[in-house]
Amino acid sequence: MEKIRVGILGLGRGRAFATPHESVGIEVAAICDSRRDKVGEWLARLGGGVRGYSDFEDMIASDIDAVILCNYFDEHAPFAIRALRAGKHVMSECACNATIAEGVALCREVERSGRIYMLAENYPYTRANMELRRIYQEGELGEALYGDGEYNHPMPADEVNRISPGEFHWRNNIPASYYCTHAYAPLMAATGAMPVSVNALAVANGEVNRGTARRSDVGTVILARMDDGSVFKQLGISFPGHSGYYRIHGTRGAAEIDRRTGQLYVWHDPWDIPEGSCRARSYVPEWPEFGEIAEASGHGGGDFWTSYLFAKSIREGTPPPMDVYFGVAASTIGILAWKSALAGGAPFDMPDFRSEASRAAHGDDRWNPILKAGMDKASIPPSSVVGYEPNGEDLARARAEWARTGHWGLG
Repeated sequence: MEKIRVGILGLGRGRAFATPHESVGIEVAAICDSRRDKVGEWLARLGGGVRGYSDFEDMIASDIDAVILCNYFDEHAPFAIRALRAGKHVMSECACNATIAEGVALCREVERSGRIYMLAENYPYTRANMELRRIYQEGELGEALYGDGEYNHPMPADEVNRISPGEFHWRNNIPASYYCTHAYAPLMAATGAMPVSVNALAVANGEVNRGTARRSDVGTVILARMDDGSVFKQLGISFPGHSGYYRIHGTRGAAEIDRRTGQLYVWHDPWDIPEGSCRARSYVPEWPEFGEIAEASGHGGGDFWTSYLFAKSIREGTPPPMDVYFGVAASTIGILAWKSALAGGAPFDMPDFRSEASRAAHGDDRWNPILKAGMDKASIPPSSVVGYEPNGEDLARARAEWARTGHWGLG
């Protein structure tokens, strides 16, 4: 097949996409990062034919077909819009937008450009979540009533510091609710349900942040009312006790992914067992296809599947499974959840991003608590504890780790 020529922005997370499997049909033609040393290092690894850039405008002016955005979490939308305006297809790491206004602008630009835009959310593409989607779509569970998504990823202090180089690195300054697409996207992908309102509560405890430069809370519990009437809950992101967990209760049965084994457990009430099924079963699902390739890729196979489906959508001219409306809604859950947490759990309505009439009212909503250098720390706090700051000892330990690892971000 004719290969799709792709440029990658961001050579931290972007390394996962730098050597795609031949079955994907992508050729990495360009790489871009503000750190020139990283560009040189990766050009040496990738060999001839790949061009390196430190300026994004130069890369999107080249003869690439598409861009994979792996830059900072809160900076995806502006770069996506620039790439779309240059006529490039875009796959963006999560989240799609850091503000609701960015989400509105991104939807408009995708519609104007006619290009493919896809969220590179990998958790719907573990084999267990793909199987959860299959049995739901085939009707075994009936209609969704409740869903549980749990992405909880605590880390030791020095590891947090290594991946958060700088006091004003985004990981040190985003509210705990913002990293929500790993929890919500698998449930949304399985059921097809979209959020219509969100409320949340935050849990703060400085002990969990000890030794780091983080200003965020331990985590949040988020409830989203979906457009089919169901309710989906999320728990995350830094509570002690690492876990990934998904569950759906429907009108005909329930299914969950075991936290410990990764097996899928499906069960029915004794008076409502589907014909040809059984009361309960637990099993390790099979991949639908490409099992060997997916098994060898990152994030439980998701790094392969997102690239494969992005290329497939471009090649066939069909909408991707996680398009701009899916991605912006999933990302906006985190924004509305933080508004709710700061308002004591009050519900906030989700715009319909497909509808210009609905989204237009939010086109100027630039509410943004992600702290940057020089900003007023008290304007919109990234923690539910007003005025929470890492102490001098915490910052000293973080700076020592940044210096030890030779990281560039010592701000």
